[in-house]
Amino acid sequence: MASGFFALLDDIATLMDDVAVMGKVAGKKTAGILGDDLAVNAEKASGFMSSRELPVLWAITKGSFLNKIIILPLAFLLSAFLPAAVTVILIIGGLYLAYEGAEKIYEFFFPHPQKVEKPKLEKLTEEEVLSREKEKIKSAILTDFILSVEIVIIALGSVGKEPLLTQILVVSLIALIATVGVYGIVALIIRMDEFGAKLIDLNDKEDSFSDKVGGLLVTALPKIIKSLSVIGTIALLLVSGGIFVHNISFFHGLFENIPGIIVEFLTGLVVGAIVLLIIKLATKIWKKFSK
Repeated sequence: MASGFFALLDDIATLMDDVAVMGKVAGKKTAGILGDDLAVNAEKASGFMSSRELPVLWAITKGSFLNKIIILPLAFLLSAFLPAAVTVILIIGGLYLAYEGAEKIYEFFFPHPQKVEKPKLEKLTEEEVLSREKEKIKSAILTDFILSVEIVIIALGSVGKEPLLTQILVVSLIALIATVGVYGIVALIIRMDEFGAKLIDLNDKEDSFSDKVGGLLVTALPKIIKSLSVIGTIALLLVSGGIFVHNISFFHGLFENIPGIIVEFLTGLVVGAIVLLIIKLATKIWKKFSK
């Protein structure tokens, strides 16, 4: 009886080791999406009244958990009964990620002309403010759903050859980290400027140490969000390129003398540029014939 118990413990320990190892692999694969997720959500969770930032973020976080609850069982069912579909979805997701990364680079060099409009001062009732807030929360949760699908599928693709139980544990762990980790960091980021303002008001002395630190935190917030966007863009291309290189036989063995990270980045960039070109041409043709 005792030997059976210890054998069970040994099996559990082995399983946990497998989960830890595969979790690291899946974590590396999804790191790019998590970076982009962080940048997107930091932007979406900011811009509210200070008193509403954390409640709004909590509402988005709950929506993110619900997204994972919906996505995970469907992903595991696909993995169990139609594993080929996971690879197909993975490649489709890679195309989307590559397109998104290429589009961000394109927008940086060729930004859309924006009409400058004078801001309109509106007196909104509390109900109207809450209504607009709910709309923004819904938009953020929808964006999270799309990113969550990408995260789960990429994580699942990295452990696709493992036993189903290992897949469930690893992917669920990554999904949990994606929600708790990302939104926890977002909470710190969006409150950074307020913490900085409190440091500035900490004493009446001018140019004190707390003033300098507080001023640094206040001015750093937009730069951090912008830098996250840049890092996220690079990561999108790396992740998408990695998906193509590892899952499409055409890319196997190509450019063996070039470091893998460069091959993956360039592959993601080239594929993304092609998809971007196709979409832009299709959009122009559609507009031309729909008139």
